[in-house]
Amino acid sequence: MIEFRLPSLGADMDEGKLVQWNVKPGDPVKKGDVVAVVDTSKSAIDVEIWDEGTVWELVQAPGETVPVGTVIARLLAPGETTAHAEEERQRRLTAAETAPVPATPVEAPAIARPPAAAVASRPRISPAARARAEALGLDVAAIAGTGPDGAILLEDVERRATEGAQPRDRGAEMRRAIAAAMARSKREIPHYYLATDIPLGRASRWLASRNEAHPVSQRVLMAALLLKAVAVALRRHPQLNGHYTDGAFRPGTGIHPGVAIFIRGGGLIAPAIHDADAQGLDELMRQLADLAARARSYSLRSSELADPTITVTNLGDQGVELVHGVINPPQVALVGFGRVTDRPWVDQGTLIVTPVVTATLAADHRVSDGHVGAALLDEVARLLQDPERL
Repeated sequence: MIEFRLPSLGADMDEGKLVQWNVKPGDPVKKGDVVAVVDTSKSAIDVEIWDEGTVWELVQAPGETVPVGTVIARLLAPGETTAHAEEERQRRLTAAETAPVPATPVEAPAIARPPAAAVASRPRISPAARARAEALGLDVAAIAGTGPDGAILLEDVERRATEGAQPRDRGAEMRRAIAAAMARSKREIPHYYLATDIPLGRASRWLASRNEAHPVSQRVLMAALLLKAVAVALRRHPQLNGHYTDGAFRPGTGIHPGVAIFIRGGGLIAPAIHDADAQGLDELMRQLADLAARARSYSLRSSELADPTITVTNLGDQGVELVHGVINPPQVALVGFGRVTDRPWVDQGTLIVTPVVTATLAADHRVSDGHVGAALLDEVARLLQDPERL
């Protein structure tokens, strides 16, 4: 029997609200299938399954808010039968019943109720009414139902909305979540910071020439070129690509930069582009545009939030020239880019005016030092002088 637990979708996520199941008992699933939608303080996330099997039971029902790591469903492994799963359940129950009682008094843990009892204690609500309540940010427990046996109907939700119920302030929730995560980061991570100016004359000319040969819909922005340079540079400096957990650094299984996207109404989210170092610029640009659109419509996948190995933030379009970021734990580094501006620059002994960007690095001193960080920024600068290679 495989237990499917609510995954962590970022350092600032402690719990999530199950919005809907996309599967039912008896359905076969494989790795990567979207099986549920979970609402966090930042977005409604399409949650993917990590194992192959058959859905046996859905432990949590839509509307439940559960902590990260909670079992929300159980699967039959390939070749496993219902009888096997029942035997496993009985074995676990027996083990729990025969566990030794602590010698000192402790508070008794809450006893999990069977799924049927849990469902019976919640308000009955039609699917259309539940979807509308979620869209309005209303708590269904506060809505009086007028349907059969007190079921909540769509008109009940609309009535509650017009009575002055306040819609959910996702922006405020996001700010609180971000504040908690960043406070933890500054408290636990010994940051060090580096910055360097990078001339972009060659990169800008190459990009302009490349874009002239393509329609507007297929043009590549400088942001994609900067992201690709960071991803390729990380191949030579893997100490900055990964996670610090349980007192040790664990290198990333790939180079999956989380791209900071600012959400209208406040806050940001940093979904990952997987294997960015292996992507062509056209594909990177497409993925950047797709992530931005889906992040702002609250439609991301759990795999895009669960495993970023570094964060890249670009505040150039906000007019900011220098970015001092805060590491998003358990990551160990963040690269920031400011606004590209025309500045005086000495090129082979000649004073010229050329576009320049300031790149910064915030890194975890438990994992790397200034020598490694400086080498990464130097590699990024070197790659941007030869944009054809990217």
